[in-house]
Amino acid sequence: MDLALGGIHHLTAITSNASGNLDFYTRVLGLRLVKKTVNQDDTSAYHLFYGDGDASPGSDITFFDWPTAPARRGTNSIVRTGFRVAADSLGWWRERLVAEGRAVSEIAERRGRLSLAFEDREGQRLELVADDRDETHPWSKSPVPAEHQIRGLARITLSVPKLDPTDAVLTTLMNMRREAEYQDAEFPGGPVVAYAMGPGGAAAELHVAVQPDLPPAREGAGGVHHVAFRTPDYETLRAWTERLRGFRVPSSGEVERFYFRSLYFREPNGILFEIATDIPGFAADEPMETLGEALSLPPFLEPRRAAIERNLKPL
Repeated sequence: MDLALGGIHHLTAITSNASGNLDFYTRVLGLRLVKKTVNQDDTSAYHLFYGDGDASPGSDITFFDWPTAPARRGTNSIVRTGFRVAADSLGWWRERLVAEGRAVSEIAERRGRLSLAFEDREGQRLELVADDRDETHPWSKSPVPAEHQIRGLARITLSVPKLDPTDAVLTTLMNMRREAEYQDAEFPGGPVVAYAMGPGGAAAELHVAVQPDLPPAREGAGGVHHVAFRTPDYETLRAWTERLRGFRVPSSGEVERFYFRSLYFREPNGILFEIATDIPGFAADEPMETLGEALSLPPFLEPRRAAIERNLKPL
């Protein structure tokens, strides 16, 4: 069985301001709220999923809404999240983000792709990466014109103090390809190493910044909780479960999230990884036309709906 990962599935970050987060990612970035649900391990917290018009795997950035202090930046963490846009949209986006009061970099080439770095209102580090693949799934109700809309996730950047242990997991266990090294002034200390998965391209890259002199990060608002990688179905997820067991890597075992099935483990520097299935998707419990408009709960939480809704603040 081919166990090449299909790219980035989703990335989950942390907010302490759900309503402000909703405004930024839907109004400013023009993403679609494709699922409004709760953290299945902490039902007092929203879990908000933003994606493209079709809620495609590989398009989702998600947030846990936790009343927490701001994150402390550092190593042993995920430090930047990329989104794919058309190359000729970067100038349009720079103007839009400046008008919204965001600190925005100049458009520059990083690892062979034009990109634009910025932050959300809580300090979440983001970038827009040029990608001219033909396949797009725009959202008709987005405030962003279809030709400029975000097409999905792009490269995700980690920071680690030592590369070798992480490199071994990425290449030997996870079948990624080490493709290049480059320098990035935003992440001083050592090289940034680019890895590719399966099909390659902007939607299937993981970058690792080597920063031996940074203190460890502290989790909080504006930080990232974990990154998930794509696998197509339950059969291949079972194969990944057996592969981790064969390498004696501790894992969660398979976890049913209803919209996908997941497998969690940590790489040697403690960064949380997830492998998630593309199926069944976010239309499993509501029509595609009305995704995200009502609170969705997986079947095992549905009997507790009234109590859960009472504990959630209005969005």
